[in-house]
Amino acid sequence: MIDPSELDLGRSVSREPMSIAPVTLTGEQVQLVPLAREHLAALCRVGLDEELWRLSPAPVRSAEDMQLYIEEALREQAEGKALPFAATLRATGQAVGSTRFGNIDRNHRRLEIGWTWIAKSWQRTVVNTEAKYLMLAHAFETLACLRVEFKTDYLNDRSRRAILRLGAQEEGVWRNHMITASGRIRHSVYFSMIDTEWPAIKTGLQRKLA
Repeated sequence: MIDPSELDLGRSVSREPMSIAPVTLTGEQVQLVPLAREHLAALCRVGLDEELWRLSPAPVRSAEDMQLYIEEALREQAEGKALPFAATLRATGQAVGSTRFGNIDRNHRRLEIGWTWIAKSWQRTVVNTEAKYLMLAHAFETLACLRVEFKTDYLNDRSRRAILRLGAQEEGVWRNHMITASGRIRHSVYFSMIDTEWPAIKTGLQRKLA
């Protein structure tokens, strides 16, 4: 949990809103490209795995579900609320999942990284770590974010551990936060990183990727 004594209570920053637009983020192994309707077939080939969506509030089980998933992401992008990506392998262009900047607040320079899923055969590889590194670098270094948020299901121990390994700090549990597709009441765990922490986090992630 956050120690209140660590908070900087005296700093001021520019009030200029963030300027956010679709962008391609390229790493050594991974390329995040703007999500498009043309990704439907490729994402269906790797993403219609029930286990991937077991703890998701809105599971994707069919091509129709995946189409709705993409359409919702693009609608939120048009409304300025999100910036969705298809996660692809740089060497081949193969789509292996999706991720997103969401809950974008331009005025207060914060956003959330989430809505992430990676095909099972590419889990526990460099893909997710490098994707998160690319997104965090863009958020803090290009968009000049002050805060990046993450959240996950209280029951998702693997996700909670992965977020902590990135270098985020756990902030607390939002109780009765969502109703999942099954009707289960979900408690969500919130995490964050802030701009002053990014240099040390960046070094740690670069070490992991090396």
